[in-house]
Amino acid sequence: MKSSSAHLFSSFLLVGWEIGLATLTGSAASQSDVPGAEYHIYSGNTHSHTQYTWSHGAHFAKPVEKPGSGVSPGDTRSPPRDGWFGRIGNKIHNLFSSETQPPPEGVTPRPNWRKYQGPPAAHYAKAKTNGYDFYVTSDHTQEAAFQPVCPTNPAWVATKRQAAQATDHTFVALAGFEHSENNGPGGIGHLNVINSSEYLNALAPGISLPYLYKWLKVIKPNGTGPVVASFNHPEIDQFGNWAHRDPEVNDIITMLEVINSNTEIHYEGFLRALAKGWKVSPVCGNDNHGLMAITYYKSRTFVLATSKTKVAILDAMKNRRTYASLDGNIQCRYTVNGAIMGSTLKRPDVFKFNILITDPDTAKTRDMITKIDIVKDNGAVALEYYPKPSHSVAWTPTIHDTTGRFFFLRVWNAGGGDAAGGDPKKPVAWLAPVWTGR
Repeated sequence: MKSSSAHLFSSFLLVGWEIGLATLTGSAASQSDVPGAEYHIYSGNTHSHTQYTWSHGAHFAKPVEKPGSGVSPGDTRSPPRDGWFGRIGNKIHNLFSSETQPPPEGVTPRPNWRKYQGPPAAHYAKAKTNGYDFYVTSDHTQEAAFQPVCPTNPAWVATKRQAAQATDHTFVALAGFEHSENNGPGGIGHLNVINSSEYLNALAPGISLPYLYKWLKVIKPNGTGPVVASFNHPEIDQFGNWAHRDPEVNDIITMLEVINSNTEIHYEGFLRALAKGWKVSPVCGNDNHGLMAITYYKSRTFVLATSKTKVAILDAMKNRRTYASLDGNIQCRYTVNGAIMGSTLKRPDVFKFNILITDPDTAKTRDMITKIDIVKDNGAVALEYYPKPSHSVAWTPTIHDTTGRFFFLRVWNAGGGDAAGGDPKKPVAWLAPVWTGR
């Protein structure tokens, strides 16, 4: 589903909010009643790989046929479901001990590989024509193209230049990189760094996760907007069991991939990160290693931003106004005690929620909202709401709580999302927490 423009969304949002409140209270609401009405909702992708990630991707004719690669001999899966190669990425990385990550032995590029993979500019162009509001490229910087590591490395300069050239009033292109730490010391895990002026090679000697965290505190941004980062496809005990956190890095790594590659859910990793004190909000990374998934994948990262500009999109990421969904255009927003999702409160005991969930596909019964719940510490469900299935649902519960450190929302719909095999019994969207200040 393509995202609607801000103006169309604002009009729909008001109508949807009025319908929802009429259902609940018998009276309509004004625009001032819409939670976070000053923000527009934009959708995009926070994790992708271009031809500069040459070690693996849709540009190769066959997958790895090597013990421990995670792929069975004779497996010939190929685009349009081209994100599959990324799923064996972790195991591919571990096959090499050098600082540069080459392609595995026995793979050759497709003769027409540019049909399946291209430079950042090709990714941005295809994302723009397919309705994305923003798109992040995040190549592995241990790849050969990025050696030697240098601010003037041609691949790095091209990545930043092509992002700037692709950005206009309809679309925001963001340059980043994936820091893929797999061997320690200090824990393993992949992170996206977005909008930095420089980059690191995670495989270089001494470049551990603690080193990265210190580097994030001092690295300058790439032009306007802040540097932000995201934990990618986290397992429950990765990143040194979520160690090395401090207040400064906690305000730079502000996001976490709850959805990866359209369908893979990392909810347990999200809960563990929150339990360890990381203040992260959910995002969706397509993690595509080719062009075809830009069209095929329907899951999205959503941000609540004041405008469709680079600075505003990055500000939304920095301030954790994000959510991840398996539905390509579901519109979600909420406030607690008047503070927008992603906020930190000042230790109240009463939490007044103002929640609005809408979906513009009113002709599709599968997109009707069927359930919302509010989750607190350790994944405990604080409240559940089963509305009459509708494309517009408003809910204004109040919770009394003196111990919780955060609350966040999950949403269900009748179809389970836009990806193949959607399950209506499982959540379709995960919304940014509100932290209580405790």
